[in-house]
Amino acid sequence: MTEPTFTTFDVSTRHGRQVAARVSGSGKPVVLLNGLSRPMASWSAFTPVLDERMVVSFDAPGVGDSKTPALPLSMQALADIVADVLEAVDVERADIVGFSHGGAIAQQFAFSWPGRVRRLALLSTSCGSGATPGSGKKLWNTLLGAHNAQHWGRARTIGALWQFAAVAGWSSIPFLGSIAAPTLVVSGEHDRIVPPTNSQLLAARIPNAVLSVVPTGHDLQRPDVADSVARRVVRFLDGPVPKNMAAEDDTGLSPCL
Repeated sequence: MTEPTFTTFDVSTRHGRQVAARVSGSGKPVVLLNGLSRPMASWSAFTPVLDERMVVSFDAPGVGDSKTPALPLSMQALADIVADVLEAVDVERADIVGFSHGGAIAQQFAFSWPGRVRRLALLSTSCGSGATPGSGKKLWNTLLGAHNAQHWGRARTIGALWQFAAVAGWSSIPFLGSIAAPTLVVSGEHDRIVPPTNSQLLAARIPNAVLSVVPTGHDLQRPDVADSVARRVVRFLDGPVPKNMAAEDDTGLSPCL
């Protein structure tokens, strides 16, 4: 499989921002929500497994090809952008997959726009305030590391700070119990940025959730990890809602943090 060709375009949002978005393929729609400071291209190792779907993604304000706002947006405003992008591509309801910071936005979207979420997949993410903290040093090393710079360019400092500001005082704990969508929570067993206890909390509090633990670290978008994780996500999105997610073939997955 190869990464499908895509169309890029700008979306005007209800909060007066323009964000860069892309869509590829056809079939059941799935929205991919990026990690902290990461652009749409960060899903390149993940999307080939979604080749039978309509894949929608966008760069958050201050990231990639989207301009940096003068002030940070709230988590609610970021969730509203998801709705704006769906309207731009004429999709009423979609599966939502969020990685790390994008997983927090996915939780807010599932609460604020429940009728627009079919199923939800939360990868390497947490509830925000009230979460078990991880290694801040490891997080910044990941943001500013050579891998990110080589593949997507270095993180835009203000854009990353605005994303931090959005999630700093936010917590999903008050509403996790009201998320109705069937939910898959995926955690890296060796994740030092978002420790696995955070995924356990999400899976325990979201009523129709199942937890899947992967024998690797935080970055579930890494090329040597993404294929296995994507297959796990697709199995959940396309099949009956499971009571558990038995381990698939994890051969070759690195415990790299």
